[in-house]
Order: sequence, then structure tokens, then C-alpha cells
Amino acid sequence: MRQTWRWFGPADEIRLSEIRQTGAEGIVSALHHIPSGALWQIEEIRARQDLIEAGGLTWDVVESLPVSEAIKTQSGPWRAHLDSYRQSLRTLAACGIETVCYNFMPVLDWTRTDLTARQPAGGHAMRFDLVDFALFDCFLLARDGAGQDYSAALVEEAAARHADMDDAERMALASNVVAGLPGANERWTLEDVRDQLGAYADIDADRLRANLIDFLSEVVPVAEEVGIRLCCHPDDPPFPLLGLPRVMSSLDDYKQVLEAVDSPANGATLCTGSLGVAPEFDPVAFVEELGPRIHFVHLRNTKRDGASDGARHSFHESPHLEGDTDMVATIRALMAEEARRTTQGRTDAQIPMRPDHGQALLSDLERPMMPGYPLVGRLRGLAELRGVMAALA
Repeated sequence: MRQTWRWFGPADEIRLSEIRQTGAEGIVSALHHIPSGALWQIEEIRARQDLIEAGGLTWDVVESLPVSEAIKTQSGPWRAHLDSYRQSLRTLAACGIETVCYNFMPVLDWTRTDLTARQPAGGHAMRFDLVDFALFDCFLLARDGAGQDYSAALVEEAAARHADMDDAERMALASNVVAGLPGANERWTLEDVRDQLGAYADIDADRLRANLIDFLSEVVPVAEEVGIRLCCHPDDPPFPLLGLPRVMSSLDDYKQVLEAVDSPANGATLCTGSLGVAPEFDPVAFVEELGPRIHFVHLRNTKRDGASDGARHSFHESPHLEGDTDMVATIRALMAEEARRTTQGRTDAQIPMRPDHGQALLSDLERPMMPGYPLVGRLRGLAELRGVMAALA
């Protein structure tokens, strides 16, 4: 697999010179300062590309070209946003970029309740605590009907925890949950979230899935024409939140969407950490079923812990080889898929991967960083993953 590293651009606290020292070959980046739905101009793309190449690396994957809430809900200027999306794909292709990751999660991207949970060895990890999230939903956001979405015992525990919190602790929890997109300039308030939830009042899972298929029907023909591989990132975590539907949480979800718009340009981002929160997730089966359509891989791991409620679980970001997902078996299956592609003569035989997330370790604890994207923690992950790949080669 081609080893890449996520870089958030000039505002990233981690420098390209440091990334080169990790041994990463390529960069995963995006123009986070451009609002969702707006056109990516060639001058902006070239400027980012020039920065990356001046650092001795290549821009291999766009993560992400965001899908606006207007497109997800098919409201407001959604058709104009589709036009911008199609043109942005054409411009990216003209700059030589062939892989574009996106997601279709409503309102919030990845969601955590603690961005710096202390670990036994002294590092920090991001964590999703289901009790804290129910507390946020029921008592801070105070969403109508929120209490009915959780078991009575969970709501009772959340209420007791809320009563024991001071205002600073409540504000910190709310800030963590509504942190927004990694790298984005957007910072939402509770009122912003309430307004966004209102736009989904009449959208259930079937409607959201249909909107995703409509979106792909509009943009995939352009991607196929210009040689772009689109790949959808899974829901993180892979279950509904805030009463909102989520439709890319399982192998079956991916099969429905990839079969509905059956094109090599319509693919998947396999994120083992997101999908691996679900106990039933089988990464090897995912690769064996959808291997030819996997265009990008996030290798990270999560460990279920604490409270659960039906399909929802508490979890934390674990070291890359120590979570609930069998990373060795996953990499073995991905390398077998690469071998099949090589025999078929595919130009994309080498799948780009990146060591996603990671615990903050050592000097990470002494410098500012994007939550979930430490230097030393990801370097440890990349080294471990590289060792597995070398052993299996």
C-alpha cells in the first residue's frame, strides 16, 4: 500500500519537513478554508500542490471535497452546489489528482466526547462516552424527544452525571461534541446544531440514502469521465446520533450504494476504526466483498469500553495494533487485493493508506495539534503498520 499522511495545510502544526521524516510517501489534504458547496479554483489547488511538492511529497488524495448540507437534504442551493462539485472534480483531475474522499454524515462529522482522555501509559486518546453523549443530547442540547432515544437507565446515569458537573465541564463537553470538521474553520454553537437538526426533520434513513444515490448519480459520470476515483468514508461512529439517520455504517450499506451507482469511479474508503466500533464488523469480509471498489484506506483501531445501549457503544482510539479490529488480517486481505489488481493490470493496484488518528504520545503532549492527529502517535502507528506489511510481503 502507498503510505500517506494527512496534512491540514499551512495552518497544520505539523510541518511537511516532519512528515517526510516519518517515511510517508504522499499527502492527504484538502482546502478546508473553502466553504462547503463552493467551487475549488485551480489557483487554490495549484498553490496547495506547490507547497506539498516543495516539501518533497505529492498530493495523493483529497480528503475531503465536502458534500454540503444543502446537497444532503436536497434543499436551498443544492443544485448550484452540485455544479460546483462537478467542476471541482474536473479541476482536480486537471491537476493530476485522482482520488477524492468524502462523507455523507448529516450535521456532524466524527463525534467524540473527550479529545484528550488520559491513558494508563500516560498518553492521550480521543474517546466517545455514550453516557456523556446522552448527557449532551438530553441536557445540554436539550433536543426534543432525546430521552426516548436511550434506555431509561442510561438517561438516569446521564442525569446524575450532569448534576455533578460544573458549568466549565458542561461547556467543555459541548465544545468537544460540536467541534465540527477536522481542519475546518467552522465552529458551531448549540443553536447552530439545533438549526441544522431542523433541516432533517422529514428525512429518514431511506430518504437520506436516496439523496446520497442522487448525488452520486450526478457526480460519478463526471468522475468516471475525468479519471477520478470517489470514495465514501463511513459514519463515525457507525450508528445514529441526535435522532439523525446514518446510512454508511456497514458492509450492507456500502453494497446498496455501490450497486445503485455501479461504476468503478464510485468506491469506498475503508476506515477500520469507524466501522470497527460495531461488534459485527468483519474487515476481511469487507475487503473480499468490495475489494475492487476500495480506493482509499484509513488504518486505525478503536476499542469498545464503558456503557452500551443496543447498537451504540462507548469506545476510545486505541493503538493501531491493539483494538477490536484484527489489523494483521485486514492488511493481509488488502495486500491480496493489491496482488489481484496487479495481475489485472490496473493502474491503481497500489491502494493509498494512512495511519488514521493515533494517541498523543511523548512530545505530542507538549505541542499544539489537531485533535486525533498527533505526530509521534501517528508515527508509531505508521511504523507498526509498515512492519505488518513487511512481514506479510
